[in-house]
Amino acid sequence: MMQVIENINNAINGVVWGVPMLILMGFVGILMTILTKFFQVSHIGYWMKKTVGDIFTNKKVTQHTDDKSITPFQSLCTALAATVGTGNIVGVATAIASGGPGAVFWMWIISFFGMMTNFSENVLGIFYRRKNANDEWSGGAMYYLRDGLGAKPGMKGIGTFLAGLFAIFCFLASFGIGNMTQVNSISSNMSSAFGVPTWVTGLVVMIAVGTVVLGGLKRIASVTEKIVPFMVILYIVGSIVILLTHITTIPAAVVAIFKSAFGMKAAAGGIVGAGVRQAIIMGMKRGVFSNEAGLGSSVMVHSNSSVAEPVQQGMWGIFEVFADTIIVCTLTAVSILVSGDIDLATGTVIEGVDASNLASSAFGAMFGKPGEMFIAVAILLFAFSTVLGWSHYGSKACEFLLGLKATMVYKVIFTVATFGGAVMGANLAWDIADTLNGLMAIPNLIGVLALSGTVMAITKNYVDRRFRGMQVTPMLSAFPEIQKEQEKVLAENGD
Repeated sequence: MMQVIENINNAINGVVWGVPMLILMGFVGILMTILTKFFQVSHIGYWMKKTVGDIFTNKKVTQHTDDKSITPFQSLCTALAATVGTGNIVGVATAIASGGPGAVFWMWIISFFGMMTNFSENVLGIFYRRKNANDEWSGGAMYYLRDGLGAKPGMKGIGTFLAGLFAIFCFLASFGIGNMTQVNSISSNMSSAFGVPTWVTGLVVMIAVGTVVLGGLKRIASVTEKIVPFMVILYIVGSIVILLTHITTIPAAVVAIFKSAFGMKAAAGGIVGAGVRQAIIMGMKRGVFSNEAGLGSSVMVHSNSSVAEPVQQGMWGIFEVFADTIIVCTLTAVSILVSGDIDLATGTVIEGVDASNLASSAFGAMFGKPGEMFIAVAILLFAFSTVLGWSHYGSKACEFLLGLKATMVYKVIFTVATFGGAVMGANLAWDIADTLNGLMAIPNLIGVLALSGTVMAITKNYVDRRFRGMQVTPMLSAFPEIQKEQEKVLAENGD
């Protein structure tokens, strides 16, 4: 029976994470980049200032709200909590082991264009969000599919169907990629690094998750805004120490990345063209797996932000991808490449080195046993925060499918599932989770493509007002009553 499930999953996975899907993701990112006139480059100083810059200079970004919304900084931290996970450590190591150093280059490429995919998702998320019975914002791909795509002539049925499909995939994925596989990484690493029994880790994690998740989004956001900056800064500092001590090897590592990306190196027992193809597939796949641009997941928490401007939250989406992949994943990749565990001439893993343990090996070579323990703790924090972020995604999918009252039952089941994740076998669970993650992208990307004109119009409206000083009515919501409400928020904030 398990073999049958594995065969079915492999067949589906080959489609949802195959070349056509990666081409579609790349196409959507390129299209949105063109339609927004390369916003991630042409306005890089502006979106940097309005995201990471505002964290230190604008109290509105970090000051907690009295209503059910969360601050833009909290939305970023909760989104990063879900995306900065084991993919940034284990996923990058897997990409390099399977696709060579060149996979890093293609990870950069998909992430560069993925910035505008994530931007577009968040713009649509804010524009089509609604308030639920608890006066909380509810937004995400299911809402812009139903109310955006579904509002087009003759598309109501298709929009509703795709919205339901996305919500189902998200609901199921929350137990896989957002829960059990993450906790399994925690338990296996704690067992190997500290000798902690998996059931003990499972019990502790279950209690910790329940304490936070059952408290709702406000509590999740309050925890993630403390954990995420700490864990990211700590990991960055550790990686930089490795790079500084191997500074003379960095140029060779960078050269290996570009040579491997285009097959300009010795092929290790295979055809150069096949090696390039593998580098492209693994780099793009792991890049999307890490930052989730195109999956439509993080938009569900970005939609809870207190901002009124869709483009303003879209810029936080750009920074999210930048921080997750361009910074964290790159540091992991270069740390691995300079550690000596990869033959930079051929791009292959040195004989005797565990390919799935490259990051731990790199930190271990630098710091000894404490380095390996550091990676175990990093995975603990990264994976735990991912569970918190995904609990919100699954809760919103549950709310859309079954109603608001069902979400408390979901949170209880989600919490209990963490214990099962700690003691289960990992391989098939990871594969199924990977497939469900990819399935989410199909309806979401259809929605982004169908509403690309709306994203372009909203972005132009923002640029006309903010950069050109034009007196035009802001595009804040698809719904007249929310539009009026958000216009008042803009006026009150002096924007």
